[in-house]
Amino acid sequence: MRPGVPGVSENIRVRSILGRFLEHHRVWYFENVGVPQVWLSSADWMGRNLFRRIEVAFPIVDAEIAQRVINEGLLAYLADNHDAWLLGADGNWRKPRARKGTPVYASQTELLTKLRSTGGDF
Repeated sequence: MRPGVPGVSENIRVRSILGRFLEHHRVWYFENVGVPQVWLSSADWMGRNLFRRIEVAFPIVDAEIAQRVINEGLLAYLADNHDAWLLGADGNWRKPRARKGTPVYASQTELLTKLRSTGGDF
C-alpha cells in the first residue's frame, strides 16, 4: 500500500530513518475510533525478511508501556529532520525539508546522547 492516495490511504504516512543503526525499533501507531494502539515488530516487512523465517508483530497492551514507547521511541524518530525519508503516494522516497530556523535533529544521535547521560536507563 502506498501512503497518501486519496480515498485509500490519505491518512497513512511511511517514514524511514537511515542513520547509524542498522537494526532499530519498528513501532506502529494506529488510532482506531480515537483509541491509540501501539505495536512493535521484529523486522522490516520486506520479502527478504518474510520468506524462510518467522517475523513477529505484537501489540503493547499496557497503557503505561505503550506511552513510554511513544515518548521515548516513536516521537524521537518522527522529529528527525536529518536522517528521515518519506514515502510518497507515487512510490518514491524523498527527504523532508526542515522548516527554516529549525535546528538539525538526528534521532539516533540524540538517543545515544540520552542513553549516555542516563546510564542506559531512560
